[in-house]
Amino acid sequence: MNKPPRSQARPLRDLVGKTIADAFARQGFASTGLVIHWDEIVGPEIAAHAEPMRMQWPRRTGEETPEPATLVLRVDGPVALEIQHLSGVIIERVNRFFGWRAVGRIALRQAPLVGRKPKAPPAAPDPAAVARLAAGLGEIADTDLRQALARLGAAVKAK
Repeated sequence: MNKPPRSQARPLRDLVGKTIADAFARQGFASTGLVIHWDEIVGPEIAAHAEPMRMQWPRRTGEETPEPATLVLRVDGPVALEIQHLSGVIIERVNRFFGWRAVGRIALRQAPLVGRKPKAPPAAPDPAAVARLAAGLGEIADTDLRQALARLGAAVKAK
């Protein structure tokens, strides 16, 4: 009786790579690189407020050089105007990543970003440092103002 050969454990990327590539292809992405490396391509300042949704390619008319695509970005509502002003920079960085003029324009969709965790609130300053700084602010008569300034000073010194 022959036993079937043992299967080796394979990395997860080998098992789901084809499925993910198919899902990205339906959204117009030729490769997963743009989405995976988005932070490195556009920089952390832009990536914190915008993410690629899809690439819309125009119909080919038989010409040799294809028309560039429209990159559709999901953008946080309050910073959409700033991202619109930075669209030239984004187009340049994305095209540099691809190595050819793949993107010709950007379309923005205002919506909450997917998969982004909200920033944690900053940690409270050390109470001992706050008390030390509050003691040094003795000439301020308003106690609430003195405590607020002491907390601010302790937070600034902590950084």
